[in-house]
Amino acid sequence: MKKILTALFFIMATIPAHAEQFKTIKNSEIHYSAFNSTMITPEVATQYKLKRNGYSAILNISVLDKSQLGKPAINAKITGTSKNLIGQTRQLEFKQVKEGSAIYYLTEFPISDEENLTFNINVDAGNTGSGPFSFTQKFYIEE
Repeated sequence: MKKILTALFFIMATIPAHAEQFKTIKNSEIHYSAFNSTMITPEVATQYKLKRNGYSAILNISVLDKSQLGKPAINAKITGTSKNLIGQTRQLEFKQVKEGSAIYYLTEFPISDEENLTFNINVDAGNTGSGPFSFTQKFYIEE
């Protein structure tokens, strides 16, 4: 399983620079990356029960405690929505994935070609830092 998460991390590292994004809320450093599900391997998709096709995307969020040495990953409650340009809103359901000391929160959602989605995310990491953030990203289908 460690190899699978390493592969997922590698895939995320090869995504264009805009995907290397984070927000800071108090002592929480929230890293997020949204990408087409075809960027994960079939093995990763099977392992984590994720859809892998050109019409699906994945949002990956991790929360780090920047007040601790090495900024360890911490547990958090992640909720959120995505909204397209015509106002259609979709509730996002995150699942937690733990691998050793790494903690990821994953959600998948359908996309249309050249679709701009605005994500409104709320992070509750307790005393470490809690609050909302948002970002917008354009997606392309892959056939």
